[in-house]
Amino acid sequence: MHAVNPVLVLVDGSSYLFRAFHALPPLTTFDGTPTGALHGVLSMIQKLVLEETPSHVAVVFDAPGKTFRDDMYAEYKAHRPAMPEELRVQIAPLHQAIAALGLPLLIVEGVEADDVIATLTQQAQARGLPVLISTGDKDMAQLSAPGVTLIDTMKNTRLDPAGVEEKFGVPPQRIVDYLALMGDSSDNVPGVKGCGPKTAVKWLQEYGSLDGVMAAAASMKGKAGENLRAALAHLPLSRELVTVRSDVALPLALDALRPAPPKLDELIALAERYELQRHLKMWRAQMDANAKVSAQLGREEVGLEERGTSLADEVPGSNASPPSPQPSPAG
Repeated sequence: MHAVNPVLVLVDGSSYLFRAFHALPPLTTFDGTPTGALHGVLSMIQKLVLEETPSHVAVVFDAPGKTFRDDMYAEYKAHRPAMPEELRVQIAPLHQAIAALGLPLLIVEGVEADDVIATLTQQAQARGLPVLISTGDKDMAQLSAPGVTLIDTMKNTRLDPAGVEEKFGVPPQRIVDYLALMGDSSDNVPGVKGCGPKTAVKWLQEYGSLDGVMAAAASMKGKAGENLRAALAHLPLSRELVTVRSDVALPLALDALRPAPPKLDELIALAERYELQRHLKMWRAQMDANAKVSAQLGREEVGLEERGTSLADEVPGSNASPPSPQPSPAG
């Protein structure tokens, strides 16, 4: 039995899902049902939980539909293609499997998984509970802080605040400025034309913040200065779009985010249905081991009961009435 570590593990399920879908082989069942992402995400989550043995855990997914960012900017993520059908059909069984694993699952309408993760991170920080965020999303670097670590399970890397600055060239508190300057084509967040990581870092190191960069725009020369001035009107919006919210109303309190024992019968049924052979073998072995432990405990309990009866029979006067209490001496 592994010792439980006092830590909140937050899994960016949406990041896991897309990365597994694009990085792993396109597995299917005999009847053609896609299972590659399902297999990959379950493997990554179980490995993470087994290695970290957290006291608290949540797997967070984006909810379908629009978010408050769409209200702020109608073009937000507007150019993203629809989710491939072969990925979409894997979401429901994945959610079922995560719940059967005993892991709290959070999907909150109107916000993104990033915002739910940010809110839980802030709650844990207020309590002094360390946080481990498992994600491949660069936006999450803004949450790095003392006691908050980012882990990328596919690259086997961990980032604390110093690691974030080493990787991106700016500290966590400047990540939103860095992202706003560059923009994000995948989310359709506008930035400064031609501004890549090197230019964003150079400007932020020289002027301190996005506000400082914007204030210096009038004096910047050349094409870079021209592009920056052309972007001044939308940069505050871009910064707001890439900033995660930490005030989301959540359906579960932090204390409710404790892992529960897995429902092995449900997991085995899912593994059989989706032909997850490696998982099936593992869960069946776990069920067999649990059955053996239960049987052994049952035998020991019966033995103790029988032993207790025989000992009572062997003790002289064991059936006699207990002696009457004696009065306490006076004074």
